[in-house]
Amino acid sequence: MIYEFRTYTTPIGKAPALAKLSAEIGREIRGDDYGKLEGYWLTEIGPLNQVMHLWSYKDLNTRQELRAALGQNEDWRTKYLPVAGPMIQRQDIRIMNAVRPLSAPSGEGHVYEYRFYRCKVGKARAFADKLLEVMPVREKYSKNCGIFLSEAGQPNEISHLWVYDSLNHRAEARAACMQDPDWQAFLKNGPEMLEEMHATVLMPGPHSPMK
Repeated sequence: MIYEFRTYTTPIGKAPALAKLSAEIGREIRGDDYGKLEGYWLTEIGPLNQVMHLWSYKDLNTRQELRAALGQNEDWRTKYLPVAGPMIQRQDIRIMNAVRPLSAPSGEGHVYEYRFYRCKVGKARAFADKLLEVMPVREKYSKNCGIFLSEAGQPNEISHLWVYDSLNHRAEARAACMQDPDWQAFLKNGPEMLEEMHATVLMPGPHSPMK
């Protein structure tokens, strides 16, 4: 299984319109026939005017075949792309392998946080292993939805997706975690592997399987 995280940057104020178009037209056209939609979000805190969507495929060959087939879909080419295209200024793609399988939360009304850390060359796997080891400590405070290593477009990158009940829950969980001595020990032995840390708070789109 491989995962593809796509980030689309829109003109100012157009992200909700793009999400609505994807929900009402794009989703009906493609369903899960051209890759399985795992989640669709709008950015709330961090980079703005973006939508992010996570897809899964059996493997890279399957992804290539399904995307080629989607490109030949008449409704996709004539009903969706001509309207969606002008709303998109930039597209960024991450192809990722899961080191902790995707685990969607139950229920609805959640807030998500996507974090990606750019590691020193050759250190991404080692940092992922340390994060996996400390995960029972971290998950005392909030649920992890998956940990991934990027294959493309950026190497040496680890991504992790978190879910919270609300923005207040996020703040409370992160504050409590920082007081945990086991988490404090982790912070002393691992961050030296990192070059950059980025975080984006996400709100589910109307058609997101992960609500």
